[in-house]
Amino acid sequence: MHKKLLVAALAAVGLVSSAAAETMDYGPFMVRVRAVNIAWENGNSSQLQATTAKLDPAFGDVQAQDKVIPEIDLSYFFTPNIAAELVLTHPQVVDVQVVGAGSIGKVRALPPSLMLQYHFTDLGAIKPYVGLGVNYTYFNKNKGLLSGGLEVDRTSFGLAAQVGADFALSKNLYLNVDVKYIQMSVDVKQTADGAKVGKLDLNPITAGVGVGYRF
Repeated sequence: MHKKLLVAALAAVGLVSSAAAETMDYGPFMVRVRAVNIAWENGNSSQLQATTAKLDPAFGDVQAQDKVIPEIDLSYFFTPNIAAELVLTHPQVVDVQVVGAGSIGKVRALPPSLMLQYHFTDLGAIKPYVGLGVNYTYFNKNKGLLSGGLEVDRTSFGLAAQVGADFALSKNLYLNVDVKYIQMSVDVKQTADGAKVGKLDLNPITAGVGVGYRF
């Protein structure tokens, strides 16, 4: 009798464990869509300030205008804790300004990032993560020339770091918050002869909120 009860109990535990495993049996892919605010660091070399000051001797501090953009990313989970994330958006128009003088032109930037993430999975419905990776930004200088005979270099490479969290709304659907710091520094050159006149350090901090779907 006791053996039968033990067998029945073990079978019940097995069924419960199996059901729990099924509810946690997510696929390896996750897609997130976010609205992201970009806050530029806006550092620049004194050489670039001196060059832009020629537009007006009273001005010289160069900066890019902050903006909100859409973002989409695709993650692949190698394990429950380790994932790779490809961060994508459509080409963004960056308005470059001289403080006090207004816009001196626009550059078009396409800035994908590839991140390696660690996800903390022992906090129930809240799943924080941290990530480290690389950013590659392509600047289309042919469509984004600056005034005063200046243009930006074509590419930028830099490190990227992130911290974020997914909040489970259902088995597959999540609310996501995410913050990244991206190294993005680009040379500024004379259009006529390609001579470097300085460096524009954009280095944005991006703060986003959106939804994710795991499959």
